[in-house]
Amino acid sequence: MWNEPSKERLDRIPRLYGTETTRLAYKIIHLHFFIGGCDWYVAEYDGEDLFFGFVNLNDEQNSEWGYFSLDELKAISVRGLEIDCELEEFWEPKPALAIPGIKQR
Repeated sequence: MWNEPSKERLDRIPRLYGTETTRLAYKIIHLHFFIGGCDWYVAEYDGEDLFFGFVNLNDEQNSEWGYFSLDELKAISVRGLEIDCELEEFWEPKPALAIPGIKQR
């Protein structure tokens, strides 16, 4: 994985179910992982391996909110390319509604 998020960066993400009462559109997206046309956006973290967020695997019609694993993201490799995490200096946490392509429902 390129630019793996630091422990300090991960610790700033709300814990799983910590934003459960927040509407999806207003959940803050703390991390953005990507490779090719695929994107994983992180809103919550269990503190160990599991994220909750929005995933678009290059198919907006079948993109969805759900759970995914940091270990699984680390294991992704496509023709020698690894998944990347957008650096802090380029990714500022923002509400989901500010990110084109994230479904609000």
